[in-house]
Amino acid sequence: MKSSLKKKIAHSVGKAIFDWKMILDKEKILVGISGGKDSQALLNILFSLKKKAPVNFEIIPVHIDAGFQDSFAEDLGRYVEQAYGPLKIEYKNYGILAHSPENTENPCFLCSRLRRNRLFEMAKEQGCQKIALGHNKDDIIETLFINMFYTGKIATMKPKQSFFGGTLDIIRPLSYVEKKDIVKFAQSLGLPEFRNNCPSADQTKRTEIRQMLEDLYNHNQNIKGNIFRSLGNIVPEYLLNRQI
Repeated sequence: MKSSLKKKIAHSVGKAIFDWKMILDKEKILVGISGGKDSQALLNILFSLKKKAPVNFEIIPVHIDAGFQDSFAEDLGRYVEQAYGPLKIEYKNYGILAHSPENTENPCFLCSRLRRNRLFEMAKEQGCQKIALGHNKDDIIETLFINMFYTGKIATMKPKQSFFGGTLDIIRPLSYVEKKDIVKFAQSLGLPEFRNNCPSADQTKRTEIRQMLEDLYNHNQNIKGNIFRSLGNIVPEYLLNRQI
């Protein structure tokens, strides 16, 4: 791996953790591992950070199998255990439920909600104060447009979000890192790729938004950075909120 890329990612992750006070001393962090490059890169980075961080923290990797055919959970478990330590795997039928005729919601929305709720429960069972997820800068921007286009609100994922009266936080240490850099990072480390076996994987609103944004980025390289910065540069008096 080029040292420049490693330093760039380490700097971005370190800045996100510092800016949002993501990790404190003696905390237990549940790390959600989907099998994709983002979550695998996150796990690698957190274990590297643990060796030299000024605070001591515990990492608990977990994977929720959604119940589709051709599960890669066992292969993922063997890889994670060999590289870092045990991976807690839970086998659920969330994906099957989400794609059943009885479900009237968007399948991705229901499956995501069920998995997140189970992560909350697992964090409580393990005595964790944080849940770390592998969402990156591109994910945050895409979520903004998904909410604007399909729910009529200006909102996105935050690098750190508190739940249950502040007793549990979701943290996203890769919030300042672009997807393209994560892909290069994963390739340079030879991280295995586990194929997403969800039947809706390539047919989501996120995929459509991603393509739209890529077209914009190709015309102007400053657009991505400007959109991301705008999320922290709000001018309320120029929004259509009559309560302001």
